[in-house]
Amino acid sequence: MKRTALLHSELSQVIASMGHGDMLVIGDAGLPIPDGPRRIDLAVARGVPRLSDVLQAVLSEMQVEAVVVADEALDAQTKGLPAWYPHSLGIAPQTTSHEEFKRRTAKARAMVRTGECTPYANIILIAGVSF
Repeated sequence: MKRTALLHSELSQVIASMGHGDMLVIGDAGLPIPDGPRRIDLAVARGVPRLSDVLQAVLSEMQVEAVVVADEALDAQTKGLPAWYPHSLGIAPQTTSHEEFKRRTAKARAMVRTGECTPYANIILIAGVSF
């Protein structure tokens, strides 16, 4: 049995196959998944699993050099990062419009659909290298 937090074999395989600059998208239940990227559907019910839980497990295995979120995901009052954003990552996200975010997902290696129902709770993780 694996020692890291991520137990989902298909998701773990995608991460293991990624190279520098490849993109992995983790999205809410409503994010459209275009033809092209591999679809990994984890959604079980409204809110299950939460995006933050899936993100935490993915980050236990994936080296990330950059992150992209939609402008709309930022807190409307403070323009601060959303509650689900992994502050421990230590990377300030790049931001773009939600429409551009959706266009970028077409080039992802895979898209992970969660049960998250928070609007704009979507993130693009860009693979880095560990050396």
